[in-house]
Amino acid sequence: MSNNVRNEIKSYIAKSGMTLKDIVNEYNKTHTPTTTQNISNKLSRGTLKYQEALDIAEIIGFKITWEKK
Repeated sequence: MSNNVRNEIKSYIAKSGMTLKDIVNEYNKTHTPTTTQNISNKLSRGTLKYQEALDIAEIIGFKITWEKK
């Protein structure tokens, strides 16, 4: 995951008005518990799984779609 992707995800989180802590609290209600630090580290290292990105998008009220160029 490039810095651009990480920054894009962080931008959408900010636009949602939620914090990463809020997102993790919601995520933990329906998934295997994780920590804010774990998600932050995954974003920084570029190791966030696609499913995790989809789950975060759902929590903040977005949908990830694919468009043909």
